[in-house]
Amino acid sequence: MSEETVNTNRRYLLLATTGVAAVGAVGAAIPFVQSWQPSARARALGAPIKVNIAKLNPGELLGPLPAWRGQPIFVVKRTPEALAILENELENLADPSSLDSDQPDYAENAHRSRNPEIGVYLGLCTHLGCSPKYYGAVQPEAFESNWKGGFFCPCHGSKFDLAGRVEKNLPAPTNLTVPPHYYESDTTLVIGLDGQIA
Repeated sequence: MSEETVNTNRRYLLLATTGVAAVGAVGAAIPFVQSWQPSARARALGAPIKVNIAKLNPGELLGPLPAWRGQPIFVVKRTPEALAILENELENLADPSSLDSDQPDYAENAHRSRNPEIGVYLGLCTHLGCSPKYYGAVQPEAFESNWKGGFFCPCHGSKFDLAGRVEKNLPAPTNLTVPPHYYESDTTLVIGLDGQIA
């Protein structure tokens, strides 16, 4: 075998080995890069949820609903009495204008929602993440004679009004969180997207 033939065979072997190595590297890189994509479960946790509010009566709580992003959702329908006190009973609230709380721009109002009658909140106390209990009637309760209803966290005593605003000098540092939401129709609420009002 001549020296010329040996060198050509070596080149072919080297090129073939390099080609196989390149294909192997690409084959290994594809699953690695795909592993950076969120799983189907992770995508589902962030997906918006649709809620039928057709049968929700004034004073009632629809919730906790199936979790949005792993957190329970409270949807409340306020009575005319509840709406009347939201504008006026502000002296006991820590953040009545919701300046230090988490809500979309369209919820920066006394009722903290797109629709004054419907309140949408994460069902977690902003203190330690406990689930507060809902008291929809505008009336004093056994544990607080001056309170006018809303959300009460029995774990550490934080009280929120019917717009999810926390009272002063209580463990919860901020108002209940208002998630993004909009109305797909008069009876369908979409939680998790800002969208447009129906």
